[in-house]
Amino acid sequence: MADAPVGERRKRQRFVAKRWGSVCFWAKIDGERLPVNDLSLEGFSVPCGAPLVEARTFPFVLQLDGIPDEVRGEAVTMNFVLGADGGVLGCRFVSFEGEGEARLHDWLTIHVIATATVRISESEAAAIVSGPSLV
Repeated sequence: MADAPVGERRKRQRFVAKRWGSVCFWAKIDGERLPVNDLSLEGFSVPCGAPLVEARTFPFVLQLDGIPDEVRGEAVTMNFVLGADGGVLGCRFVSFEGEGEARLHDWLTIHVIATATVRISESEAAAIVSGPSLV
C-alpha cells in the first residue's frame, strides 16, 4: 500500500455522516448527544463550541438513526478546526467495546450503499470502508 500524501494523517476513507441531507450518526460524549460531521473506522468529528485545549481520552457512544444497537468505546481528541459555523473537534478511536469495530464497519458499509450515486454491491461498499482513503 502506498504511503499517504504528506500532511494527510487519515489512512481510511471518511464519510459525511448525513443521509438525504439529514444527520444520521450521533455521538454521546460527556452526556451530550452531538451530530457527527464525518466518520471512518479511524475516528469522527463533531461540532464543538470551544477550541481544543489539550488532547484527552474519553468514553463515547455512537448511534445510527433507526438502529437500536450502539457502538461504545474510547476516543482521544486530536484537533480543533474553526469554521464559519463554529468549530469542529476531530477525534480518533482508541478502543471499542465488544464487537463495536465490526458493527461500525457494517454501519458504514450500509451507509455507503444507501448514499452512493451509482449502484454498488455490498462487497464493493465494504472494500471502500476498509480500504485506504480515496481523497
